Amino acid sequence: MRGTAVLLTAAGALFCLVTAMLPSPEDEAGARGRAGMAAPAATLAGATPPAPTGPPPPADGSHSAATPTAAVGATTAAAPRPSAKETPPAASVPAPPAGRIQPGTTYKGVATAYAAGDGDGACLFGPSDDLMIAAMNTADYESSRACGAYVRVRAASGASITVRITNECPLPCAPGQLDLSEQAFAKLADPRLGRIPITWSLLSPRTSGTLSIRYKTGSSPHWCGIQVIDHRNPVARLEVRTAKGWRRLPRTDYNYFLSADGSGCGGAMRITDIYGEQLTVDGTALLPDVAQPTRVQFAPH
Repeated sequence: MRGTAVLLTAAGALFCLVTAMLPSPEDEAGARGRAGMAAPAATLAGATPPAPTGPPPPADGSHSAATPTAAVGATTAAAPRPSAKETPPAASVPAPPAGRIQPGTTYKGVATAYAAGDGDGACLFGPSDDLMIAAMNTADYESSRACGAYVRVRAASGASITVRITNECPLPCAPGQLDLSEQAFAKLADPRLGRIPITWSLLSPRTSGTLSIRYKTGSSPHWCGIQVIDHRNPVARLEVRTAKGWRRLPRTDYNYFLSADGSGCGGAMRITDIYGEQLTVDGTALLPDVAQPTRVQFAPH
């Protein structure tokens, strides 16, 4: 009897010990919660978390509008049409170098005169009825960067004119020299003088016109040259949209931007002036030697 009592007492003690070690329902719920909190640790260990279905609410419980992002591979038809005029933040797209001709700077030189004919020149803008034009010396022409720039020219007498750069004046034209059309020179001084001292500076004139785009003769989907016409401010950069994003095109000394492999020809383009303003142009047809007006123009300065 005494042995039986001892065995029953030992069995009861063992039963109480096992029961105390079993988890309660509250303990199981807490364990599940802790397992869920451990998910970020798995991510840090190399696991790939599922893509979020939406942004989490702010920690303070307030509501804020989510900023939409474009989905990779989305078609252009589903996206809104790009703005005709874009001015990106200065931090993301800094103003490009202005080259030798800097805004707000006065230059000294001499003015000479040449027979401008129909107004065409090295910039290849074509004939023009407006012969208030000039040829820029080679140094300041800077491989066509001066093409289309408007400059205010002042003579020692106080007379002043505004001319547009459409041509290059090769050596012996010196830095600072402008070779004016005969018509423009005559408004500053007696043409018989032939050569006068001047000062000149870059101008950003007010105009109601918009800029135009022209593809060079021979352009095709496999090669194209692109020219910007009637721009208020000098053009510093031209980019075309390709499957890989925006691509900057090199500029020639005859004032065309070239896509040697045809990338972006006939598509959207982005044009930047020396002040850093960008204009985006869509829907320009690949039509060689046709000036196609746009609806945009650079801002005056």
